[in-house]
Amino acid sequence: MFEYFPTGPYTWNLSVVATLNSGGLIDEVDRACRPIKDAANNGEDAGTPNFLRAWTTLTDQLVGQAEEAEKAGHTRTAGQLWFRASNYLAQAERMLAHSDPNRVPTYRRMLELAQKAFETHSPRVSRVEVPYEGTTLPAYLSRAPAADDGPVPVVVLVNGLDSTKEHMYASRHWEELAARGISCLMLDQPGTGEALRLQGLTGRVDAEAWGAAAVDFLQARDDVDGDRIGVVGWSLGGYYAPRAAAFEPRFALCVAWGANHDWGAVQRRRREREGERPVPHYWEHVLWVWGHTDLDEFIEFADQVNLEGTVERIRVPFLVAHGANDRQIPLEMAHRSYDQAVNSPKRELRVFTPDEGATEHIGLDHLPHVSTFIADWVADTFAELAHRKAGAAS
Repeated sequence: MFEYFPTGPYTWNLSVVATLNSGGLIDEVDRACRPIKDAANNGEDAGTPNFLRAWTTLTDQLVGQAEEAEKAGHTRTAGQLWFRASNYLAQAERMLAHSDPNRVPTYRRMLELAQKAFETHSPRVSRVEVPYEGTTLPAYLSRAPAADDGPVPVVVLVNGLDSTKEHMYASRHWEELAARGISCLMLDQPGTGEALRLQGLTGRVDAEAWGAAAVDFLQARDDVDGDRIGVVGWSLGGYYAPRAAAFEPRFALCVAWGANHDWGAVQRRRREREGERPVPHYWEHVLWVWGHTDLDEFIEFADQVNLEGTVERIRVPFLVAHGANDRQIPLEMAHRSYDQAVNSPKRELRVFTPDEGATEHIGLDHLPHVSTFIADWVADTFAELAHRKAGAAS
């Protein structure tokens, strides 16, 4: 993995790589990071306020440029600037502690920047609200151009432990799907993104509860093929998506974008400082996500976040995509998820190697390579399902 901070923490380098592989420009990222190279050596937690200040300065610069471009009527230029500004601020917000007073204001600003980006850069992406247990789950919906001509298949893209729908938007995976005739619902499920930050909805083991809500929402739309709704989850979503597909039979396919077969075991390893952590202020973050206050109790609870006895229930096509050198989640977990998916009619394990790139966690070191592979697999599988349905009807 490209490591901007040669002696700095993994979490900082991961943020830089994720940004660069989600449309960030190396000159802009370098200008933001150059002043904080020394701060990176102080430890992953101590320097995060410096990280926020540096990346906010960059964001402010781009916002000013975007506003000037809009005044001049240069909408395309403004859109590119709004898009990158939202990406940079999203990565800076991800690094903050839950207790940092800047966290919620920064996130609210992210929402504003994303909306500006939709209006000028991505007009086929819009904010939607998914009804869920007396409230709603915030999401972004990318409508594929093909949806103008009739119902199309849809992917429900779900977060990991620390990502947000704004990270999904920055990844442009929705754009790859749209080019293949597939819409995408980028969902902040409980325990993630806006659902956690602004609504206080904490994570839950039974992902099928909010998965069913997403299917209900999509099946009620005229532009959705209700028989072809898939679920794709990255990072901890590699637990959520298979769990949802196992217990919500209306999902037509499933992708674990980074396997997370036994997340509880990973927590025990991390407590012993084995393997890398995805974000600074790690234990504060996970307690917040799951609504716990006692670490010992949480470690016991986390054992429930595993797919033993669950993957066998998946009866739809199932792809496991994992990096060979994933420093967060051992490759062995990808093999376990694949090996246990014995009732899937089409299962595949794709391991990305150092020679090709995308070998780190969820392929962040070469994110477009993984994104296009998954988009192709999803498109091919949806096409097979449609062909099978047409054959059965005739």
